[in-house]
Amino acid sequence: MSDPIRVSLSTSSVYPGSTASGFEAAARLGYDGVEVMVGIDDVSADITAIKALSAFHDIPVVSIHAPCLLVTQRVWGSDPWEKLHRSAEMAHEVGASVIVVHPPFRWQRDYAKGFVEGIADLEAEHGVTYAVENMYPWRTGKREFQAYAPGWNPVDHDFAHVTLDLSHSSTAGRDPVQMAKDAGDRLAHVHIADGSGSAKDEHMIPGRGTQPCEEFLAHVAASGFTGEIVVEINTRKATDQTVREADLVEALEFTRLHATV
Repeated sequence: MSDPIRVSLSTSSVYPGSTASGFEAAARLGYDGVEVMVGIDDVSADITAIKALSAFHDIPVVSIHAPCLLVTQRVWGSDPWEKLHRSAEMAHEVGASVIVVHPPFRWQRDYAKGFVEGIADLEAEHGVTYAVENMYPWRTGKREFQAYAPGWNPVDHDFAHVTLDLSHSSTAGRDPVQMAKDAGDRLAHVHIADGSGSAKDEHMIPGRGTQPCEEFLAHVAASGFTGEIVVEINTRKATDQTVREADLVEALEFTRLHATV
């Protein structure tokens, strides 16, 4: 039997809790590592603070999620390429091997125009994996808007490394197992979650929605995947800390159970 795949926790999974509380929960509940969502609070963008949290809780930072959400557009300045350079700086300082990055928004025309080549250049320059994440079309009723360029699905483009997020595949109406097969060895990183097929990005606990999470994890494990699986769920509706922690434990146990060869 091969070594088990590590299962880590995104600090976004404890929102509106803090980055610090994400580290504490990950360590206490038995996660193998942490993905830092840069922008969740001021601490998340502070390299010294992240190093201190990792050391204090004795848990590694496995990946950095670059600040490319609409709500983090001003974190580390307004230049999207500078954000990705800063992400590499943090990754090297804290020992992370992967940077998760979203495709550009279509209105970021200059950024989008050279994005595929630019990501390749960044990987060569910094010696770290930039895993471009699948997103989804934006839908309002029967209308659909393509918000990302060169497209929402990085599997369709010439990126060396991709992240597959199962909440996003749900919103897009795509089969994540087929996406993983199409990505092949370009699949470098996983955000495990679930969804009901809603137009909203739900980030449900895996196993509670309609995505083939069990089949997906089994495929990833059998494929010889050597990257990281990160639990990225929405616990904002948890009525108290006990309920939130039960959700985090359920997600961890589900993922470990099904990501085993």
